[in-house]
Amino acid sequence: MNNIVRNGILIAMALVLSLAERWIPLGLVVPLPGIKLGLANVVTMFALFFCGWQSAVAITVLRSLLASMFFGGVISLALSLSGGLLALLVMAVLKLGNGKWITLIGISVAGAAAHNLGQVIMAAILLKSQAVFYYLAILLLAAVVTGLLTGTVAEYLFKRLERIGFLKFSSGGRL
Repeated sequence: MNNIVRNGILIAMALVLSLAERWIPLGLVVPLPGIKLGLANVVTMFALFFCGWQSAVAITVLRSLLASMFFGGVISLALSLSGGLLALLVMAVLKLGNGKWITLIGISVAGAAAHNLGQVIMAAILLKSQAVFYYLAILLLAAVVTGLLTGTVAEYLFKRLERIGFLKFSSGGRL
């Protein structure tokens, strides 16, 4: 499949997951601002593991841009890009140890934590205030839960796609 077509499909999937996430009333369970499931991260992890880091960066940037245009604004874009790119960097580094000293779920948790850290750093810059760092502990705790969830979904999806012959996850194969 052509890389542009594949990346376009993955961006569309990530946008649909971002939209679907807005419909989940997570605020009823966890009434704290800024906490999301991060379902679009499953698409980012797929891109990182099976399409290469260049595709993963393109998908992260374009998803952030388009989601901000559709659902947010300039501040949303800054927060999304800062969190998404830091998460991607951390996951790309940890991917080197996948199966050796860290699992896919561990990579997902670290990515979720990095995403929250990137957003808090950007919020501190935009607000010109260090006070937002007090919220980081809560966000990191939430990152463990959401990272476990998205990592479990990604692991199930990757293994299922391998089982039906769509890709080779255990060998770290690429599409």
